[in-house]
Amino acid sequence: MRGSLKITPNAAYALHEIQTPTGTAVREYLSRSGKVFAVAWQGPWLPDLKQLLGPYFAQYRQAVQTPKAHTGHSPISIRQSNLVVQQTGHMRAFAGRAYLTDQLPSGVTAESIR
Repeated sequence: MRGSLKITPNAAYALHEIQTPTGTAVREYLSRSGKVFAVAWQGPWLPDLKQLLGPYFAQYRQAVQTPKAHTGHSPISIRQSNLVVQQTGHMRAFAGRAYLTDQLPSGVTAESIR
């Protein structure tokens, strides 16, 4: 992403905050074992979701192409097995998050991913 990185440790996870040159902030949530279990983003440009979602991108892409995923410019909300992706925004104001429900550390709720 070629951005600046700030790492904040937490009792249950580590938070990597990346500020991209385009002004988008990306937050990666890593478990104590070092595995990313969630990502969130906010800013004027969408981040590269293929890069952020990694091996889950194909699952996301397939879900987004179903008619129920979203219509037109409405927010996207996808729940498939253990993957949740929520995205909203418009030109120069995007926000979203993605997380694995079965990988959330004990005591961490979906609401804390922002």
